[in-house]
Amino acid sequence: MSHQLADLVRLMACLRDPEHGCPWDRSQTYRSIVPFTLEEAYEVGDVIERGNLDELCAELGDLLFQVVFYARLAEEDGRFSLDDVIDAIVTKLLDRHPHVFPDATFQSFGDSEDASVQSIKQIWEAKKAEERVSRGQIELFDDIPLGLPALSRAQKIQKRALRVGFDWSSITGVFEKIDEELVELHTARAEEDSAAIREEYGDLLFTIVSLGRHLGLDSEQALRLATQKFELRIEIVNRLAKAQGIDLTTATDNEKNGLWDQAKAL
Repeated sequence: MSHQLADLVRLMACLRDPEHGCPWDRSQTYRSIVPFTLEEAYEVGDVIERGNLDELCAELGDLLFQVVFYARLAEEDGRFSLDDVIDAIVTKLLDRHPHVFPDATFQSFGDSEDASVQSIKQIWEAKKAEERVSRGQIELFDDIPLGLPALSRAQKIQKRALRVGFDWSSITGVFEKIDEELVELHTARAEEDSAAIREEYGDLLFTIVSLGRHLGLDSEQALRLATQKFELRIEIVNRLAKAQGIDLTTATDNEKNGLWDQAKAL
């Protein structure tokens, strides 16, 4: 007999039991498990991007455990339970998909009309805007977490700025801005102004994120994939160097370039 969600909830309650539970689990708080939650979310993304889908089931389980953990802490505080979490997300998604559930109920499923992807996005954004207002988040960027990875937050900020019409009309303007930022970075370097160098480099990165957005790319994902590619090639270069008796710390540029080309070919 396989275990069900109720078993995971029961297990969490046992781990948090004041008398017989696990000392480590009993000592945790909302804040203390945040790093573990972020780590588990990244591990889910990692196995997907690496194509290791055989590991996905286990990683999703680890991430689900984080949700159950938070819900248990909240239940102990008298705030809400896991059932409330599930009810809230189901209610929200029923409401946000009028093109699938016209009356925001399961009973209305199948009575909808065809909708374009663009109209669906507009409905989604309108619903989210209503929810932000109901939560008192009036300012444009109120609900964009400060703790997001910098590239992801930059992209969200830029997308939100679209609502007030702030963006380049075409990708040509983005390329021109990149050229402008490069000139300003060179100038800051020439003047040996460390504060200006950091500022101009940040401006360049921010504009690169905008370029990715105009290309329909997620900058965070693109950088992760590029880093993984570099990581793999360096590992291959290192193995090739050892096999060929080359010390990378003293190798010439020609030797390193040759090893790099071999790694790319592989």
